[in-house]
Amino acid sequence: MRPARLVATCLALSLTVPAMADEYRLGSQDKLNIRVAEWQTVEGTFRDWSAVNGEYSVGPAGNLSVPFVGELPAAGKTTSEIAAAISVALQRKLALSDKPEASVEMVQFRPFYISGEIQTPGQFPYVPELTVLKAISIAGGIRRNSDFGSQLGKDLVTAKGNFDIYDDQRVRLIVRRARIDADLAGQVSFEAPKEVEGDPRLPTIVADEMQILTSDQKALKLKLQALDDLKGVLQGEIDALQKKIVNQQKQVELAQQQADSIGPLAQKGLIANARLLSSQQSVTDLQGKILDYETAILTAKQSVSKATQDAIDAQNTLSSSLAADRQQVEADLNEAALRVNMQKGLMAQASDPATTAAITNNSEEPTLIYSLVRVTDGKTSEIDAKEDTPVLPGDVIKVKLAPMASQ
Repeated sequence: MRPARLVATCLALSLTVPAMADEYRLGSQDKLNIRVAEWQTVEGTFRDWSAVNGEYSVGPAGNLSVPFVGELPAAGKTTSEIAAAISVALQRKLALSDKPEASVEMVQFRPFYISGEIQTPGQFPYVPELTVLKAISIAGGIRRNSDFGSQLGKDLVTAKGNFDIYDDQRVRLIVRRARIDADLAGQVSFEAPKEVEGDPRLPTIVADEMQILTSDQKALKLKLQALDDLKGVLQGEIDALQKKIVNQQKQVELAQQQADSIGPLAQKGLIANARLLSSQQSVTDLQGKILDYETAILTAKQSVSKATQDAIDAQNTLSSSLAADRQQVEADLNEAALRVNMQKGLMAQASDPATTAAITNNSEEPTLIYSLVRVTDGKTSEIDAKEDTPVLPGDVIKVKLAPMASQ
């Protein structure tokens, strides 16, 4: 058996993916475990890619960010397709003679959501082989008939309160994203996004974000100004040292001339040798000071270079921080939008005339109808369901009261 094929077989056996994941299509919030190994033909050994191995999450945009690979589209793909794409990308980008073997397994599926006539509507972790009935059990079961009247009123109040909270978060995140984009572009101000234009909360939120934008840019400007001032001081020191060197060189020339004139007299015994030695020592001392000045100039130039690098690092640090904040805002915005839509559904369910009509007759257990809201290829559709209907990660399960038959 060829070594590369042996690696693939070993990894396939050691990292078994649940059966349903073979054809499972990935989506945002799915968590994966990625392992990569390479058979090195020349050395005849295996190499484990520890820098790549680990857990990864599919981001809000449907991409995986993998070292040495970069942004890899993952939404709508299977784990085997992702593994193949990683292997090919690593071989191409790093110009490897042997293609690394990648293995991808599901660690955690994206959650499912449930709303309607159940005890605890909301978001829950997905488990394999989930059905509508199992999901209802996870959410605490069907709401009891005797509780419908009072519970629906509570649900409506709660849903409205939660809607206001999540909608406020959504608006703030949209404005924050605009502020971060302006900060990354070096702009001193930004306009309120059109998607929330007219919202009465907008002036206050924009003012808060403008303060952050002004503060960020002021802090960076002050740091850069301080570094520029330091570079100015150092350059002034360099200029002063260079002038000292020029003066010192003149003194060396004069001292050398004096020593040259004394030399012949000392040879004829007209003056003491001690005077000649003193003159030569003065020349040496003056030359030593020139070396000291040159060393000080080099030190100052190094400090200038460091100040320049510190200025670049300060800008890069801010940019990196803003980029990370931008990514987090996108994730939070995606979650806030889901929560807003869920609360809208709960409000609609609590105020549904069919639900209200059903409450008036408590002599019988109400009939429930189920449906699944599912996103497929970017399109949202609602599917009629039964208790044994399979549920997929990301699905929203709706549990409603069936309309009462006319008496």
